[in-house]
Amino acid sequence: MFTLTKKAVKNKLLEVMDPELNISIVDLGLIYGIKINANNKVVITMTLTTIGCPLFSLIEDEIRIKLKELGVKDLKINLIFDPPWSMDKMTAKGKVILGI
Repeated sequence: MFTLTKKAVKNKLLEVMDPELNISIVDLGLIYGIKINANNKVVITMTLTTIGCPLFSLIEDEIRIKLKELGVKDLKINLIFDPPWSMDKMTAKGKVILGI
């Protein structure tokens, strides 16, 4: 039986691209937390670059598609804005991609 890990979830989230910037939501620094409970329920805590971003539904759908590939059937996405996103949250790779 496959054991679901945070690393496996994070690796799948690296495949989810921000629709405007074409950079992964992980490298963009949008993922604040990944939790997996005993029943393999995955809880993602994330933010967006701006409050009210109209593209969240696209990102959410892509997260669900990618995690379904791992067999995730129970997923909750907590969208938060505190702390607010800033470029400091980006990975070094993300900053290089965007030329920052």
